[in-house]
Amino acid sequence: MNELNLNSRTAQYIHTSLNAGVLTIMMHQPKKLNGWTDIMMEAFKEAFIKAGKHDSTKAVIFTGAGNYYSAGVNFAGIKPMPPRKLRAMIIDHNQQLFEAFINFPKPILVAMNGPAIGASVTSATLCNGIIASQKATFSTPFAALGLPAEGCSSIHFPRLLGEQTAQRMLGKEGWKPNGSEALVAGLVQWAVPHENLLDEAHKIAQTWIAQDIGRTFLAGSTLEELLAVNARESIEVADAILSAAFLRAQARFLWGKRKHGPSLMFWSVSLLRPLWARFL
Repeated sequence: MNELNLNSRTAQYIHTSLNAGVLTIMMHQPKKLNGWTDIMMEAFKEAFIKAGKHDSTKAVIFTGAGNYYSAGVNFAGIKPMPPRKLRAMIIDHNQQLFEAFINFPKPILVAMNGPAIGASVTSATLCNGIIASQKATFSTPFAALGLPAEGCSSIHFPRLLGEQTAQRMLGKEGWKPNGSEALVAGLVQWAVPHENLLDEAHKIAQTWIAQDIGRTFLAGSTLEELLAVNARESIEVADAILSAAFLRAQARFLWGKRKHGPSLMFWSVSLLRPLWARFL
């Protein structure tokens, strides 16, 4: 399915279907847990741009195929380059990723079909709302990876969840609520049986269309505020990714996943950091 006529490079990563004004954009790399590789992010950002201009699309459902919503951003795709250029690239990529959600002009509902990790969680809170299946879980392991909050979660999570619960998710505890727990906490707005997820999501989107509900943000946040916070956080993320703590944590993580080549690359970059950090 390719309702939006995505280009041949990205079409295999995203399936789209239109029903009564509701466009479903589905990440379709289930064997890769719908991980956010560069090409996957390129694909759904292209879909968002085209959906925003698609006259027949009145509302969007964003979801994933298979058992996962998304395993989040894949850092293994980072390639060696001059430190200053790498820092600028990380800032730009992080900022553009979340701006794709923030700037989307039509009502957008995230349908969490399974586990979501990292940026796939924080970006979802930048949409009109989230509906979660019983199989969904929400993980934001930034502290464990040596990363700061991103996706506007530094301000958005405390507003949605309260300071204490936000810290449980973003801090060292790394609390990972399921769909029902996320509903009680305020992270999601609906929780339904897994088999009913897309039907219920479609009903919500249809209601938004009938009531002429446009693009809104949760927790009273505004477009201008979120753009500014995202810009600030993107700089903080870039600085953290180039830190020794993150490089070592990522090397350990990749080694545990048996991705020995990328792991050794991160170890090497970490060991050589005293030589290249002066050029940032």
